[in-house]
Amino acid sequence: MKVECLADLEQFSRWGLIDLYYGDASRVCLRGCVPYGWQFADEDVFVPSSQGEGLNCFALLTRSNQCHFTTTRHCIDSALVVEELDRLSFAIERLTVVVLDNARVHKSKLVQEQRAIWEERGLFIFYLPPYSPHLNIAEVLWRKLKYEWLQPGDYVDRETLFYRTTQALAAVGSLLKINFAEFALGLK
Repeated sequence: MKVECLADLEQFSRWGLIDLYYGDASRVCLRGCVPYGWQFADEDVFVPSSQGEGLNCFALLTRSNQCHFTTTRHCIDSALVVEELDRLSFAIERLTVVVLDNARVHKSKLVQEQRAIWEERGLFIFYLPPYSPHLNIAEVLWRKLKYEWLQPGDYVDRETLFYRTTQALAAVGSLLKINFAEFALGLK
């Protein structure tokens, strides 16, 4: 039932009746993402990596690559989610739906207490069915960020990584675009 409702929301968004955002959080840390690689037998390969503090990111993303994001060195908690949704609720121009997964920070008491206020402003939350990250286009954002947009040299030190991560997220919609037609999300 929820998948069908999400498909309807997607259709309403395509028709321009609503704005539809997908929200999610992710972490970027100094242990670089290396999805695969190869080397010659006699070749040494080095990818800079170290343990340490990471950068937590929370983003709200549309299929047209509108991206509202924040980064923090602290944990993504309910207060941050509420702050970002509150900020969005003041900026919307028409009925807006935000799709979130079932993470505790998305369904917390603090978030639930704010829903009526957001709904008065025209912002509604739609929760995905459990265990369905394939339905959240924000997951594509994190995959692109970690595996394509950030380069091995960006992991040299914490400040460089944090700068490049913020720079990449700020470029979504202008210099960096995701073609969501490439990604089948299991909708109608």
